Amino acid sequence: MPESVTELEEHRAAVTGHCYRMLGSAVDADDAVQETMVRAWRGLERFDGRSSLRTWLYRIATNVCLDALADRSRRERPVEEGPAGTVDDPLVEHPRTHWLEPVPDAHVVPSDAGPAERAVLRQSIRLAFVAALQHLPPRQRAALLLTEVLGWSAAEVAESLDTSIPAVNSALQRARATLAARDLGESSGSLSAAQSALLARYVEAFERYDVNALTALLHEDATLSMPPYTLWLRGPAAIRDWLLGRGCGCRGSRLVPTAASGSPAFAQYRPAEHGGHEAWGLIVLELEGDRVSAWTSFLDTATLFPRFGLPLVLPP
Repeated sequence: MPESVTELEEHRAAVTGHCYRMLGSAVDADDAVQETMVRAWRGLERFDGRSSLRTWLYRIATNVCLDALADRSRRERPVEEGPAGTVDDPLVEHPRTHWLEPVPDAHVVPSDAGPAERAVLRQSIRLAFVAALQHLPPRQRAALLLTEVLGWSAAEVAESLDTSIPAVNSALQRARATLAARDLGESSGSLSAAQSALLARYVEAFERYDVNALTALLHEDATLSMPPYTLWLRGPAAIRDWLLGRGCGCRGSRLVPTAASGSPAFAQYRPAEHGGHEAWGLIVLELEGDRVSAWTSFLDTATLFPRFGLPLVLPP
């Protein structure tokens, strides 16, 4: 039996990753993990050692997430809200709780994970995959994650969800069919040399605000979205018009690299009125080959930047 909170805390990253995949929100995942740790500490006498401590925590976390999902709608991405817009469309804003959120890789991938496990875990937090998960009923979502990501057997899942093995297998069949019908984007491990070069060119073009060079890096069907706004754009031409028009306030920005949702990401800082730069957005890029296929700028910097350990202001 674990003897201290420290032994529970050793598994925080793994449990946070599971909660993030279930809930689609870094903020909600943190809340769920806190509740998981409280329930675990209060129920230590029920831990009999037949499974690992991490497995026991996953079971508790799964039920915490199912409770949380019972009275809330799924989180979305702007590209799922409706058709692509134009640069002249109004900016309609939805609350933070409406949108899928990115998560810092460092918070959800355990430091003791081996290379193969690390690759699987990073792929399972990609925005496209987590967005697709939100279209599954909560118990289907749990069954799929416990088997496909964590490697549990149908019997282990059935015990955790207090159901039967046939019910689990049926849920898995339906969940896999739903995901197969959705675009999960390109799944890859580490970046290729061409993709690393692409990111270097992206940063250089952005900081010079060379819009022609920047949009030349985009896939022909690339999307640009900016939660909390519903507006999203498709194609280099529309994105170019945005950057040269309503988005021109990004001129003079600085980008600071980070890692979010298993993808390359950058903290964007726009020039501040009195010198220096101030937080503007967290850019998450999804790649297809050697082109950018999706560019999402999450503008809720007050919520996200502290979670990524990013300052809200860069000095002059």
